[in-house]
Amino acid sequence: MEQAQICPRFEKAIEILSKRWTALIIFQLLSGPQRFAKIENSLTNLSGKVLSDRLKELEAEGLIKRDVYPEIPVRIEYSLTAKGHALAPLFVEIGNWADQWIEAAQVTENQ
Repeated sequence: MEQAQICPRFEKAIEILSKRWTALIIFQLLSGPQRFAKIENSLTNLSGKVLSDRLKELEAEGLIKRDVYPEIPVRIEYSLTAKGHALAPLFVEIGNWADQWIEAAQVTENQ
């Protein structure tokens, strides 16, 4: 059986989303703008260094934006752009798939 050629755009999308923590960061931001500490605390085992790197990468890809509020102390919030929000249906479908195919026992075994 001949394998279909993978579209370069699809390949790039999978490359972005499959990087460790990236999809979970995007999922976390679906609920609205958040500060660094809130994102970091919501994702156990994610180091601040990796979170900082992923946020920069996602900003460079145009999926999130970084808003700096000139208060004392300075407040920085991260939020999804329209491009990032467009991923929401994908996460709904992944959730539906997980509900159907991933058993709760599998999740607790791996943690």
